[in-house]
Amino acid sequence: MRKLARYAKPYLLVLLVCLALLFGQAMCELSLPNLMSDIVNVGLQQSGIEDEVPRVISENGMMLLTSFVSEQDQSVLEKAYEEKQPGADLPDSIEQTFKQAGDQTVFVLTEDKQLHEDAAEVYSHAAGAILQFFQTAAKEQGSELDLSESNASSEMDFEAIYGMLPALSKMPPQVIEDAVEKGAQMDPSLSGQIGTVMTKGFYEELGADTDAMQNAYIFRTGLLMLLITLVSAACAILVGFFASRTAAGITRALRHDVFARVESFSASEFDKFSTASLITRTTNDATQVQMLIIMGVRMICYAPIMGIGGVIMALNKSVSLSWIIAVAVIVLLGLIFVIFSVAMPKFKIVQSLIDRLNLVTRESLSGMMVVRAFGNQKREEARFEKANRDLTQNNLFINRVMVFMMPFMMLLMNGVTLLIVWVGGKQIEASAMQVGDMMAFMQYAMQIIMSFLMIAVMFIMVPRASVAAERIAEVLATKPVIRDPESPVSLPASVHGELTFRDVSFRYPNAEENALEHISFTAKPGETTAFIGSTGSGKSTLVQLIPRFYDVTEGEILLDGIDIRTLRQHDLRRQIGFVPQKGLLFSGDIASNIRYGRESATDEELAEAAQIAQAKEFIDAFPDQMATSIAQGGTNVSGGQKQRLSIARALATKAPVYVFDDSFSALDFKTDAALRRALSAYTKESAVLIVAQRVSTIMNAEQIIVLDEGKIVGKGTHKELLRTCKTYLEIAQSQLSEEELA
Repeated sequence: MRKLARYAKPYLLVLLVCLALLFGQAMCELSLPNLMSDIVNVGLQQSGIEDEVPRVISENGMMLLTSFVSEQDQSVLEKAYEEKQPGADLPDSIEQTFKQAGDQTVFVLTEDKQLHEDAAEVYSHAAGAILQFFQTAAKEQGSELDLSESNASSEMDFEAIYGMLPALSKMPPQVIEDAVEKGAQMDPSLSGQIGTVMTKGFYEELGADTDAMQNAYIFRTGLLMLLITLVSAACAILVGFFASRTAAGITRALRHDVFARVESFSASEFDKFSTASLITRTTNDATQVQMLIIMGVRMICYAPIMGIGGVIMALNKSVSLSWIIAVAVIVLLGLIFVIFSVAMPKFKIVQSLIDRLNLVTRESLSGMMVVRAFGNQKREEARFEKANRDLTQNNLFINRVMVFMMPFMMLLMNGVTLLIVWVGGKQIEASAMQVGDMMAFMQYAMQIIMSFLMIAVMFIMVPRASVAAERIAEVLATKPVIRDPESPVSLPASVHGELTFRDVSFRYPNAEENALEHISFTAKPGETTAFIGSTGSGKSTLVQLIPRFYDVTEGEILLDGIDIRTLRQHDLRRQIGFVPQKGLLFSGDIASNIRYGRESATDEELAEAAQIAQAKEFIDAFPDQMATSIAQGGTNVSGGQKQRLSIARALATKAPVYVFDDSFSALDFKTDAALRRALSAYTKESAVLIVAQRVSTIMNAEQIIVLDEGKIVGKGTHKELLRTCKTYLEIAQSQLSEEELA
């Protein structure tokens, strides 16, 4: 993957934006359980009262509090609260909320934040002391007063409490001190809950509508949760959009570079990579990389943020339950390790199996005529079935292994939920945790587990995508054997087309012997140079050296005295009209196929090229003539028609050099003769090189070169070779009659 990292450089800014959006989304997701906890704890259990210390307290209420605090704490309360006599000016918020506050002496909390914190601690201790005292008093006197946590949400009877205030002065000081000491030692969670219940009583005593306060708090918090959810959704949508565009852009560049590199390959590189493999690397492998980027931008960045943030938030809610998350993560990682170990070897061979399936499919479809001719449909079906079965079984094995993931995840999450409820319920009973905190912890646990699951999915996706990326990088890293020179020579404006082979030898890569040895000749403009010889003598190999499909091993090839290796490949090939052994047509129409060699060719030039190639007659027979559609691979025209269109395409280039690599083999003798007559007039200023199997095709050539096992065994005209070259004579005698040889 690192080898392809450079393709991400243009998108670094976009990736940073995605990271920021993911961080924002994670923060939104992590805040939702906390807000839900607030709705339960504050909105439902505390009637929407958020204040740690009452904003307003009646005179009786202040007397109650100061009775259960030390002198030092009394001074804290006196500093934190300001006494207001009946009829005194009160802040608008106080008057609107507490309807009866102006009719009596009240104590209003000051604006000093530090005093608020000090007063909150004193208030919590006082609430705990009051709980301890009145519970003890109630038990001794047989009273029905109940301020236990189980009744914490009930209405407090402040008249009954205030009625007991006179008795406080008669109590032994030790009783009050014991209550204060026990209150200070009480769990902060419990004393905080009692303080909230007391605050609600103080507010209702002063005419506050606590039901309205509760509804307003729940509505406000719910609205905030909705807003945060919308922001989170917007972040997710934007991340998906940017990730998709980034992935599409990177894979588009990858496919472009792979295709461009493949186009620069010589025949040697094509021997290394099969066509089916190159197609798979350009399509399926690139898709694997694209999917990894789309998923990775989100998961690789998002999962760690959610995991770490979830752990922090969960610990903030309850440290005592953290062992549950630790156990769940360890179990999950164990499962992931097992699945990873079992499935990973299979993931790595998927791409090679796809290569094999593509190869079998391509061979069967392209060779359908041969398959049918020999009645081997069943054999090809068996080949395809094996390749298909291998790929299917491999994918089924992976899917069977992966299918355990989701049921196990559901079992794990449900088990964790039950464990949290069981342990958390006991802590709630012991007043060590609130219900909302337990619910929030449960959600954080699910987020943490899902984060680790996302990381696990990435661990599974990354190796397969890495294999695909390595296969793509292998193509990109392959340097073509045939390359343009660093300082190329420019051809003159007018190229004559004289082609010279000077002591040329050639050996295929990794071959032990030369395919051509010491080949020397000159093909002059206006003349035809023909090559003939037995199969495997090196005829096609020789002409493939001219456009540099291969480079010579020894010697040199000169075009107008310039070594072709010093020219740009594009400049060289623009001077050559090449017709390969196998005529290949592209999907489109007849005009586009002939114009393929020279886009600027006019309609008249196309017609002339088709006329000389003896293709005009069958083209005119089509209803759409030059606009007739050509199917993929030219399957809707015959072999002879395909070959003639290939010849017309080369002639349309008006090149100074024409190479015909056994391009007349599919033509009948009449068409062959007519084409050669027309060709001689059309190419009178160009060098023509013809590879042929039939002597009749080349017998009028100015120079015939006879090859045998890669060596020149004869050179001259037809008549000269009949006298001087035994190999040529044997070929001619096998094809021509005695009259034609005479």
